[in-house]
Amino acid sequence: MLGCLEELRTSLRDLGADLIFRRGRPEEVIPSLAREGGASSVHWTEDVSPFARRRDQSVVRNLAAAGIEACPHPGSYIVDRPGQIRSGQDRPYTVFSPFAKAWRDLGRRPREATPTRLTLAGSPDPGEMPTLKDLGMTDPGTETETSFTPGETAARKAAGLFLRDGVAEYGKRRNRPAGGTSRLSPYLRWGCLSPVEAEERLGQKSGEGPRVFRAELAWRDFYAAVLDNFPEVTRQEFQKRYRGTLNWQEDDELLEAWQQGKTGYPLVDAGMRELIGDGWMHNRVRMVVASFLTKDLHLDWREGERWFMECLLDGDVASNNGGWQWVTSVGTDPKPYFQRMFNPMIQQEKFDPAGEYVKRWIPELGDVPDEHLVRPWKMSPDEQEEFNCRIGQDYPEPVVDHAEERLFAIERYRAAVE
Repeated sequence: MLGCLEELRTSLRDLGADLIFRRGRPEEVIPSLAREGGASSVHWTEDVSPFARRRDQSVVRNLAAAGIEACPHPGSYIVDRPGQIRSGQDRPYTVFSPFAKAWRDLGRRPREATPTRLTLAGSPDPGEMPTLKDLGMTDPGTETETSFTPGETAARKAAGLFLRDGVAEYGKRRNRPAGGTSRLSPYLRWGCLSPVEAEERLGQKSGEGPRVFRAELAWRDFYAAVLDNFPEVTRQEFQKRYRGTLNWQEDDELLEAWQQGKTGYPLVDAGMRELIGDGWMHNRVRMVVASFLTKDLHLDWREGERWFMECLLDGDVASNNGGWQWVTSVGTDPKPYFQRMFNPMIQQEKFDPAGEYVKRWIPELGDVPDEHLVRPWKMSPDEQEEFNCRIGQDYPEPVVDHAEERLFAIERYRAAVE
C-alpha cells in the first residue's frame, strides 16, 4: 500500500497536483480538508465491506452538516454496483452461474482517460507519507522481498505481459502452482489496475484463455455482490444450517503448524511458505490449504480467513471471505461438502508433478527424488540420509492422516445438518 501511494504521489506531482496525507478519523478529517480547500463536493470510490459502508455513512453525514456534497463513485469492480444485480424475482443472486450470465449482459461504464494536467486548489500542506510504525506495524528494517513491484507502472507492465504472452494458455495452465496465473490480483486490490480496463483489453482477444480469465473477474464481482447483500458473512456462515452446528476443533499447535508451513504435507507447506515469503499464494493452492485447515485439521475457517488477510498483498474482504466459505462448503456454492475435500497428495501429483513449486518453497526437500516428493515420510531411514531429508528432523512428519481425517470430516458435516 505504501509503495503504491508513493508512486501515486509522484504521478500526481508530475501532473501539477499532490497526494495529501492527514491523520485522524475520516468523518472529521475529510470535511475539515474540504473546508480548507474550499471544496463544494467530495468524491471517492466506494467499497462494499461493512466497515467501509459504516465509515462512508459517517463521512456523508458530516459532509452534509458542513454543506458539502458527497459523491461516491463505482470503480473497484467491473459493474457499477455488483450488489444491485438482481434475478427475475428481484432477489440477489446467491449462485455464481446465473449471476455471471446477468453480469455479462450488463453495460459497462466508459473508461476514463488519464488527465494531462491537474490543479491543486489553495496551498494545503501535503503532509508526510506514513511509515509502517505509524500504521502500528513493525518495520523489518530492510526492503521487502516480495516479487511484486507496487504501483501503476508495474501493474500496467504485468497486465501487458499477461495479455500478450499468458492469457492464451490461461485456461490450460492456471492450475499449475509453478506458473500460469495472471498474478494481477494485488494490482486490482490496490487500484493500480482498473478491472474495467482489464476486461476491455480482454475483449480484443478470443479463445478459451480470455473466456476463463473473464470468468475469474466475474467471480470477483460476485463475491462483492454477496458481501454487499449479506454483510453478516464476515462473521458467520452464509448457509444458516452450518451456523453453530459445526464443532470446530481448537488446537493452537496445529494452527501454528499450518500457518508456518510445517504440516508434513509438501503442497500445503509450500503454499503456506509462499504466503509468508511472497505475500501471495497460487489460487489452486489456496483451495488446498483451506481444505486442509477446515477438513483435515477441523479448525475454524475464520482462523484461516484471518491469517490470509494478515499476510496477503491482495487481501480483499469479499474475495477472501467468499473463497474460504466456498472451500469450507458453508458459503453460496450449492455443491455438497464431500466435493470440497482436497487430497493434498493427489493435487500435488496432478498440478506439480515435477515438484517445481514444492522444491522452490521447501528447500529441505530439494534432494528428494520425484517418486518420494509427494509422500516423503514413506522414505526409508537410508533414503532419508541419502536425500538429506530426515523426517521429523529436517522436515516434519505429517501432523494428521489425511484419509482418517477425511472420514471424520464427513461425519462432522453430516451430523451438522441432521
